[in-house]
Amino acid sequence: MLCVLPAASGSTIGVFLLDLVCRKGGEKSLKRRVKPRLLDYLKGQMQNHAAVALVISCLAPPPFSFGASIAVASAFQYPRLRLLFLVFGARAFRYSLVGWAAIYFGRRILRIANSAEFMWFMGGFITFCLIGSIVSIINWVRVGRSR
Repeated sequence: MLCVLPAASGSTIGVFLLDLVCRKGGEKSLKRRVKPRLLDYLKGQMQNHAAVALVISCLAPPPFSFGASIAVASAFQYPRLRLLFLVFGARAFRYSLVGWAAIYFGRRILRIANSAEFMWFMGGFITFCLIGSIVSIINWVRVGRSR
């Protein structure tokens, strides 16, 4: 749990740097990258629900576009200090949950990971992935040659 504050601080510093870049580009830079209809939708959502959207993006796991949410909020000039406090608080909460889960489930997960059944499962899964990758590469090379 000692890592929560440094992790949340590091994330907040990264958001600050992204904010510096995106705030300077502003809405004009978004107009070049985003369709007008989507831009209008994003602007409306940021005006009405920016804090909720930012907190959800801070709490969501990695496939969710955290950086894009920050970039849009900064481009639409969301107040910087509020943005940084939201990010710090939400990230500290998320990292606390992850730390708690590691403490609570850690030994159980290690017991499962060290079992013979899990080793066999992972061996089969790795084999499946390797075969799938080889088939994909072969198909990719064939399509490339036929063109």
